[in-house]
Amino acid sequence: MSEAEPVQADVGGPTNTPDRHALVADDRAVDHLVGRAMPIARLRATDGSVVDLSDLPMGRTVVFVYPRTARPGRPMPPGWDEVVGARGCTAELCGIRDFSTRLRDSGAAGIYGLSAQDAAYQSEAAARLDLDYPLLADPTRQVGRALGLPTLTVSGTTAYRRLTLVAQDGVIEYVFHPVPAPESHAEEVARWLTARRRGGRSGRGRSRPAPDGPTA
Repeated sequence: MSEAEPVQADVGGPTNTPDRHALVADDRAVDHLVGRAMPIARLRATDGSVVDLSDLPMGRTVVFVYPRTARPGRPMPPGWDEVVGARGCTAELCGIRDFSTRLRDSGAAGIYGLSAQDAAYQSEAAARLDLDYPLLADPTRQVGRALGLPTLTVSGTTAYRRLTLVAQDGVIEYVFHPVPAPESHAEEVARWLTARRRGGRSGRGRSRPAPDGPTA
């Protein structure tokens, strides 16, 4: 499989009140993903397994891609808090944990979190936050290179931009991007899965904010 070029975007601004236009500055950075097969990428998971994204179980798998979590006692890269969309990872992971049962009941055969942090960081976060789903470590960003995922770079640290992939039988069916409210995003995904299970119209495609309306 040929590798796509990751899309980088340096969008700054206060993250506690996200600027809508900044969040969608790279709005088309994921348009190429729907219909793509999940790449051959063997990633260490926090449950001790090695997950090959090209060999996911049949059914729908949800992969929550996020920039990075903070680790107690270790500072984030300088300027991290000023980058729109960078903060909120811990809240998102806890939200996924709290909604994991509903996600599974709504049709998710697999649930994963994924970032470019190494396995040690992922394991610390999974244990500290008492996560009941695995985090996948992609420190070399092999998934991003294969799929052309958008990234952000702060003080020499490159991380993935926040997005969520829904794969049906190993093929990307839907992409949530941007994700302006990470703390409630799991509920948003659960609603989408429920609609699909009921035969709704939320088929292949990606989420898009209304031109002049709220993003959440």
